Amino acid sequence: MKVADILRTAAKPFASFELVPPLKGSDVTRLYESLDPLMAFEPPFINITCHRDEVEYVPNPDGTFTKMTLAKRPGTVAIVAAIMRRYPQLEIVPHVICGGASRPKIESELLDLHFLGVRNVMALRGDALPGQRYFTPEPDGFAHSDQLVAAITDLNGGHYLDPTVKNPLPTDFCIGVAAYPEKHYEAANLDADIARLKQKVDAGAQYIVTQMFFDNDSFYRFVDRALGAGISVPIIPGLKPISAQRQIQLLPRSFHIDIPQRLVNLMSQATTPDEAYQVGIQWAIAQSRDLLAHGVPAIHYYTMAKTDNVCRIVEEVM
Repeated sequence: MKVADILRTAAKPFASFELVPPLKGSDVTRLYESLDPLMAFEPPFINITCHRDEVEYVPNPDGTFTKMTLAKRPGTVAIVAAIMRRYPQLEIVPHVICGGASRPKIESELLDLHFLGVRNVMALRGDALPGQRYFTPEPDGFAHSDQLVAAITDLNGGHYLDPTVKNPLPTDFCIGVAAYPEKHYEAANLDADIARLKQKVDAGAQYIVTQMFFDNDSFYRFVDRALGAGISVPIIPGLKPISAQRQIQLLPRSFHIDIPQRLVNLMSQATTPDEAYQVGIQWAIAQSRDLLAHGVPAIHYYTMAKTDNVCRIVEEVM
């Protein structure tokens, strides 16, 4: 079932989840260990992140270094197939990113997903490589996610890049996109960022999931401005519970988000790792309850492969 249809027909708000695939060298049991506890909440769909290949300099015995492009996690198609085998009733939403891939490579991955029976994708630009200041697309790649959305929409219309394909079957993807309640760090201002989001919706995106945030007022202001810009597709808030004091510094650096001073104070007062962990859980519970009281259709929880705190939160609020 498509996510847009799930949102349209759901009798009440629900929780969805996002998981990070295990590192290369592990196996699928690590993913199952994270996912199994979440299945108790009967999520209608889960998201699986995608990570571009990374460039590393590997030392040689003679003291020199070899530049290597390395995949750090299993491929999206393999991960999706493994989850579908174990949970055939669950809708999987794989992330498809522009970074590190050409247009033909992305199209091939989408057609593989279509062949598996996947009907939902999250279209993202992706981040710059570690050490690079700005995102750089591949020579034959997409510079922005609205271009990726448009390409998926073309596939849904049966329009392939390969002109030699005879009688190409159209795909049938429901397309989700990301949004940033506090704006994307590259955007000049929030209005410019919302204008870019509107381009993604106009290109064919059918729902939106936001980046994590810790102040619900930021989300409500963002939704009001998105509606004012003519964006009418469902907007799902994304939450991540803070699990350690060090994340007060790390999350703003990595995700360019604000941490409310009250949450900073509460975390600084924690005297043990467990106390800090509990502060994060209680903050996310309060956020979730307030969001549900304001009528959100669902809440998307970023698990970062750790699910026990998310389970506690969902048990309390759903």
